[in-house]
Amino acid sequence: MNVETDIITLTRFILQEQQKLAPNATGELSLLLNSLQFAFKFIAHNIRRAELVNLIGISGTANSTGDVQKKLDVIGDEIFINAMKSSNNVKVLVSEEQEDLIIFEGGGRYAVCTDPIDGSSNIDAGVSVGTIFGIYRLKDDSKGSINDVLRKGTEMVAAGYTMYGASAHLMLTTGNGVNGFTLDTQLGEFILTSPNLRIPQKRAIYSVNEGNSYYWPESHKRYIEDLKKPQDDLKGKPYSARYIGSMVADIHRTLLYGGIFAYPADTKSKNGKLRILYECFPMAMLMEQAGGSAVNDKGERILDILPKGIHDKSGIWLGSKGEVDKFLTYIK
Repeated sequence: MNVETDIITLTRFILQEQQKLAPNATGELSLLLNSLQFAFKFIAHNIRRAELVNLIGISGTANSTGDVQKKLDVIGDEIFINAMKSSNNVKVLVSEEQEDLIIFEGGGRYAVCTDPIDGSSNIDAGVSVGTIFGIYRLKDDSKGSINDVLRKGTEMVAAGYTMYGASAHLMLTTGNGVNGFTLDTQLGEFILTSPNLRIPQKRAIYSVNEGNSYYWPESHKRYIEDLKKPQDDLKGKPYSARYIGSMVADIHRTLLYGGIFAYPADTKSKNGKLRILYECFPMAMLMEQAGGSAVNDKGERILDILPKGIHDKSGIWLGSKGEVDKFLTYIK
């Protein structure tokens, strides 16, 4: 029987990265990442049990952005709040499920922005959902305020998501590339399975909700229409359409296989649907760190946006650099 005995767990990886890249660091970010992985394991455990213990269904409240909350969303949010609070390393928490930001007591030096369970409307159908997160380090004189998170995405120190599917997959960047981990439920550990992940430079796959195309600007319509035509560089084949409708699942596939994922703004949702702080920024950082690209509807770099409110939204186009560059030629 072949058993791999020298496996790299997330905890080991975090410690090794700190020793290699920041030997003089305080270790606070490493501790915070360990608190995060506990939250991911706890949420993964609850999602696996969800159908059995009847957590699925409406809890009777709406969240800050007006979505009807599922029971599982509430539990995911509570798990996240408690994990961040008990870590003692987090001062400010922004959650999609909370109207206002939460400020914790103590001397935490980090701000965390999260969508605790993204895509929860799909969970009854067994579609993968996930947790998205972005992390900022507080400025030295900060006592914890909204200004700690109303910053450009370029200032984040770490970002990622955990997708809860057949397995729980964690994609993480701390600004030195992207590494992928898979939760081994027998060991209770996230194992490094995709070291230094790179997105393909081009791939003939597009992922967008075409049900909204009536409301799109002409440039967007023309771009997608052209992808459906036979492509000279693909031996006469058109692009393939792949759309799951759960952002984490769509981005996960795009990261692994390449292509482009888009959720543009339109005349119905003039600012787009996806939230900048805890959806657009973390995914854009991951894409860029994997060699991809992420822009808004005007072609501006997502990570250069300066949000004015914690639940601000943006249109977004992200994925393989070659595919995003192709989109840019349509809007210039």
